[in-house]
Parts: sequence; structure tokens; C-alpha cells
Amino acid sequence: MTRTALARKPRGSRRWWALAGFGAAVFAAAAIGGLGVRGTGEEYQNLVQPDWAPPSWLFGPVWSLLYAMIAVSGWLAWRRGGFGPALWIWTAQLVLNAIWTPLFFGAAQYGLAFADIVALWGLIAANVIAFWRLSRPAAALLLPYWAWVTFAGALNFAIWRLNS
Repeated sequence: MTRTALARKPRGSRRWWALAGFGAAVFAAAAIGGLGVRGTGEEYQNLVQPDWAPPSWLFGPVWSLLYAMIAVSGWLAWRRGGFGPALWIWTAQLVLNAIWTPLFFGAAQYGLAFADIVALWGLIAANVIAFWRLSRPAAALLLPYWAWVTFAGALNFAIWRLNS
């Protein structure tokens, strides 16, 4: 690592406060999603779903783990490169992530939710590439998220088609 790179690396308590900030950003996205699903469990169960749809209880634990990984991923990338283009992509994908749940559950706009998730998938791909250049562990932490969003996109599409 060059002397310049070492000079940019956050030190001491600043890096832990930054981790808390990344956690707070992800928590905010999750909270928006949580508000979007409040009281919609019965509605989700009443939708026509493909046979391969997971039970609704699985989403909470999966998303909790994925959100933790997204936060740590952003933090690792920030530690390597500061708040640059890669973190703007991270922020954009988090915004699309937060928008999806209210679209799908709150507004029952399955087609718009699918468009959102397709854009989200593309931003996660761009984020993996951008993080790969900064921190391979940061990029690797996004891979399960990307896989889950791939699955969620297929499920969103199937539910949209089955309930149109």
C-alpha cells in the first residue's frame, strides 16, 4: 500500500462510527421496507403464488442477514476508497431496495415493483464490479444479496403474471 493510500485510511474511532453510519443507512432502508409490509401478511398469503415461493416467515431472517452484509460491504469499500463513485452506486441500490417493498406490498403495484427490482439487480451488478476494484471482500459480501434479488425478481415476476 502506498503512503498516500495509508494516509486516506480512516483511523481509530472514526472507522467504527462510519460502520455505525452504514448500519444506520441500511436500517433506514429496512425500516422503510418494514413499514411497507406492516399488516400485509394475509394479503401476501392470498396472492396466487408459484409452487416454489418460500414461506413468508423466511423473508425476515434472510433480509436481516443480507442487510448486515450490505452494511459491512459498504463500510469495507469506504475504508478503502472513501465516499466515491462506488459508494454512490451502493447508495442508489439501497434506495431502490427501500422503494421495492412499498411498491409491491403497500401499493400492490407488482409490475412497477418488477421494474424496480430489475433496476436494483443492475445496480447491484454495477456495485459488485465497483467494489471489486476497491475491496474484494466488500464485493463478495454483495454476492448473496445479488443472488437473493435474482430469486426475488423471478418471484415478483411470477406473482405479477399470476395475479394480473
